[in-house]
Amino acid sequence: MAADLDDDGEQTVSINEYLESIEEEELADLVLGGDEGDECTYSKGYMKRQAIFSCLTCTPEGNAGICTACCLSCHDGHEVLELWTKRNFRCDCGNSKFREFSCKLSPNKDVENVENSYNHNFKGLYCTCNRPYPDPDLQEQEEMIQCCMCEDWFHEEHISLGSPNEIPRDEEGEPLYEDFICKACSAVCSFLTLYPKTIRATGKQPVASVATGKDKSVLEDIPPKDEPGKLDNDVCSDTVQNNLVADMNHDSVSDDKKFVVGESSQNNDSSSLSQSIANSNGTCILGVDWMAASIDSESRPLFLSKNWRDVLCRCDKCLDMYKQKHISYLLDKEDSIAEYEKNAKQKREEKLQEREGAELNFFNNLGHIEKMEILNGIADFKDEFRSFLGSVDPSKAITAADVNQIFENLKNKRRRV
Repeated sequence: MAADLDDDGEQTVSINEYLESIEEEELADLVLGGDEGDECTYSKGYMKRQAIFSCLTCTPEGNAGICTACCLSCHDGHEVLELWTKRNFRCDCGNSKFREFSCKLSPNKDVENVENSYNHNFKGLYCTCNRPYPDPDLQEQEEMIQCCMCEDWFHEEHISLGSPNEIPRDEEGEPLYEDFICKACSAVCSFLTLYPKTIRATGKQPVASVATGKDKSVLEDIPPKDEPGKLDNDVCSDTVQNNLVADMNHDSVSDDKKFVVGESSQNNDSSSLSQSIANSNGTCILGVDWMAASIDSESRPLFLSKNWRDVLCRCDKCLDMYKQKHISYLLDKEDSIAEYEKNAKQKREEKLQEREGAELNFFNNLGHIEKMEILNGIADFKDEFRSFLGSVDPSKAITAADVNQIFENLKNKRRRV
């Protein structure tokens, strides 16, 4: 938050700027995943997901990544790029890529982290257009979407859709999809087109349900318009549907339950049920040799519904296929950005509750008179501050004189009591 200077040379901040700073703080907590940045994460090995930065001052080639703590302690004042998060990454700070530079927090590191992967994001470039973000040539920055596989970011007009309007969003513009797979990566997971279309998000969130018990012929499949990755032959998709139903009957799921794909990830019932379907037995859910199946050869970007990972087949054959393609992380729900941010929010709430708990303990140890003095003082301050906010323009900068006047008014009220 950049503060302005008033006529007396004092730093000032407007109410809107203050509120924006609070939002930025909350966003930072989401990006950092609750990491306090007090120790290098190298000792934790290749972390499932963490915030990563690239220091162009030390590694202008863009071939190294550093953790939050090293960004703050070792590279303060350097040209550092924020890369959001990366999966299966280990901090590089101070290794051979940094030449003579040594990590202040964890100097004893391997020469190289061989399992780390890097892309042009580490050079500050994104999308198929290979442009930086923010782009200095644009007055207004364009929204970008991250691929959950390669983890690159793409401009909406560069994701190989006919129009950005094809991106699944609700009426308010909020995304209706949980994950996005870019055109290049969709070729690696073409087997996803063998699953019911309801794992793919559309303008109106798709819902697939399987009736259990006697009526086993029902599996709703709402086909989206111009569906990406559409099968040349619907036989494969039908086979998957029949196998899903058969697996549910095999496991004797109670009649009053339904399998739902595309509902909120907070719906534990549907999530656990779909998990049981995917793991029901050793039989492949796809029921076909997906290598020989008739699949549309043209790669297209995919927008995937909430809980789509839960329905992926986990038979031995498919597990081996995921491993060979190095995409086993697709089976891990904790790999997703949504889950990472969910955990970050929980850590933030726990941190705030811990602070409140310490303040409450201090308050409880006070005597009755001291407690009443504090409570009355808080009430008086709230009234005075509300009165002040109601009398000023929100875009106006709050100066030191304004703050001093608030406390002066409080003193005058106390004198009159």
